[in-house]
Amino acid sequence: MRPLLFPDDQQFWFEALRSLGHTAYGGADIGEVVSTAEAITAGDYDGWHDQWLATADRVAIGADRAAMAGHRVSAREGYLRASNYYRAAEFFLHGRPDDPRIPHAYDRSVTCFRTAAGLATPAIEPIEIPYEGTTLPGYFYHGTGSGTGERRPTVVMCNGFDGTVEELHFYGAVAAIERGYHVLSFDGPGQPGPRHRQGMGFRPDWEDVVGPVIDYALTRPEVDPDHIALLGLSMGGELMPRAAAFEPRPNALIALDGVYDLGDFVTAAIPGDRAIIDPRLLAPEDPELDTVIAGLMTADPTVRWMMEQGMWTCNAPSPRAFCAAFLAYHLRNGIAEQIACPTLVCAAEQDLFFSGQPERLFEHLTCKKTLLSFTSAEGAGAHCQSGGQRLAFARIYDWLDEVFGRR
Repeated sequence: MRPLLFPDDQQFWFEALRSLGHTAYGGADIGEVVSTAEAITAGDYDGWHDQWLATADRVAIGADRAAMAGHRVSAREGYLRASNYYRAAEFFLHGRPDDPRIPHAYDRSVTCFRTAAGLATPAIEPIEIPYEGTTLPGYFYHGTGSGTGERRPTVVMCNGFDGTVEELHFYGAVAAIERGYHVLSFDGPGQPGPRHRQGMGFRPDWEDVVGPVIDYALTRPEVDPDHIALLGLSMGGELMPRAAAFEPRPNALIALDGVYDLGDFVTAAIPGDRAIIDPRLLAPEDPELDTVIAGLMTADPTVRWMMEQGMWTCNAPSPRAFCAAFLAYHLRNGIAEQIACPTLVCAAEQDLFFSGQPERLFEHLTCKKTLLSFTSAEGAGAHCQSGGQRLAFARIYDWLDEVFGRR
C-alpha cells in the first residue's frame, strides 16, 4: 500500500495507519487522524507527541461534556478515541524513560478507556489477574447476547512489543464479542501495564504468564474450559505460540502475525552472520559492536526506535543488552513442534517487521494448521493487517468458528 501520509517515513506512516485502522472498531475518526498527522513533521518524536496529545485532549474534553449532559453513547465513543490517541502520543518517547510525558499520556489513555468500558453495554470489566505475588491488568468482555454467567468459548489475548491491553479493544476484542465469544485480554510482563506500574520487563517463558491467566479464567463461570483460544498480536505471535507449546489447556491458537525467531528481528540490521553476531551480543563487553549498533540507530529511525523500546520493555541497560535478551525469544529447537492445538498463522505481504517469519513458524508446526495470508491489494498487507481489521478479523474468527464447531 502506498503511504498516504508521511511518504518518506515508513515508521510514522505505519503508526498513522495503525490509528486509521482502529476506525473500524471505534478507536479513531479518519479526519482526526489525518488532521493530526498533517501537523507533524516526519521524524519529529516531540512533534508527534504534542499533536497526538492535543487531539486526545480535545476529544476527551468533548467526551466529558457529552457524559455530563447524559449522552452516554457519544461519551463512550469519544473516550475510546481519546484513549487510542493518548496511546499514540507517548509511543516514541521511551528512549527517555524518565520523561514525565510518558506516564501522563499513558495514565490518560487507561483512564479514558476505563471510563468508556463502564459506559459499554454490558460493561467491560477491568480485572486484576493474580501473578507471582502481584497482578496483571486486563479486561473481561461478555459476548454479545450472552446472559449473566453464560458459559461460552473464550478468546484470551495479549498484545506484543509496544501495544497496550486497551488497544486490543480495537485489535480483536470487539470483533470477537460481536461473534458471541467472551474475551479475556491482558498485559503481561514487559507490556505497558506491568512495565509502567511495576517495572516488570519481558520474559521469554510466556507459558509461565499464560498459565496464571488461564487459572484466573477458569475461576469464572462464563469461561468454557473446553473452548479456550489464545490470540497473540505482533510479538504476541511468538509469545502465545511459545505458551501453547508448554501449556496444554488452550484448544486453539491464533498468531497474528506469526513469529518464529525474534533473534532474527534484532540481528537483521547488524552486518554479519548470526553465528558470529550472537556470541558477541552475549559477551560481557564488545565496544566495537556497541559502536556499530549506535551508528545503525543514528542512521535508521526504525532501528533507533526498536532499540530504545527494547531497552525500556526488557529493562536492558544498553542496546546490545536488549539484543542479547531477545535471542531467547524463539520457537526453535523443537518448541514449535510441541504445539498440539489447531493453529492459525497470519502473514502480511508487506510486514515492516516480521517478513518471512509466519511462513517459518507454519513450516515447523506439526499440529493441525492453517496459514492465512493477507495482501496489499485487499488493503491488509501491513503488519498485523493494520488498516484492514474488518477483513482480517472476519477471516480469523470464521476460522475459529470452524475449529470450535460454531456457526
